[in-house]
Amino acid sequence: MKLIAGLGNPGPKYRGTRHNVGFDVADELARRRSVTFESAPAEALVARVRGADPVLFVKPLTFMNLSGRPIAELVRYYRVPLDQVLVVLDDVNLPLGQLRARLRGSEGGHNGLRSVIAELATLEVARLRIGVGRGDPRRDLADHVLAMFDPDERAEADEAVGRAADAAELFAAEGIVAVMNRYNRKVETDSATEEDGE
Repeated sequence: MKLIAGLGNPGPKYRGTRHNVGFDVADELARRRSVTFESAPAEALVARVRGADPVLFVKPLTFMNLSGRPIAELVRYYRVPLDQVLVVLDDVNLPLGQLRARLRGSEGGHNGLRSVIAELATLEVARLRIGVGRGDPRRDLADHVLAMFDPDERAEADEAVGRAADAAELFAAEGIVAVMNRYNRKVETDSATEEDGE
């Protein structure tokens, strides 16, 4: 079984914000597989793809900074091997629309990923970052990530969510290295084994 967790904040207040692109990817994956999100044995919503290659799409409901707790609970409950877990999240240090996959590393300043790493007690967590841009450097970063995309950014953001869903499906089929090879702009060599520096 594989577990693909999109990070975000629950509730209509946060829908469509930069910080919620992980949720957007999870929603797109569930739509493609014609599965619906339901309550889970953790504080999360889960859409389950059954069959020979089962996959769980997960949206934690704990708010971003505590995302790791329900993910870890679901990993234990469903006995998902850690190398079969993918975390999808926003990244202000990447240009809008750019994807970057890593098979391990630090949280890179992202509180949701920090929580996941802490709760799973390992840096060996595959992650797919979606660039949401830094915006005006004079603007508070928290305000930036909790804001909606500007109208002239929306199409590019939607396209990035679609490509991220494609990447997540590739992870489910072939693993994180295949995602890195196809979606990272630079060829992954020794940097794939280093901590994320972004």
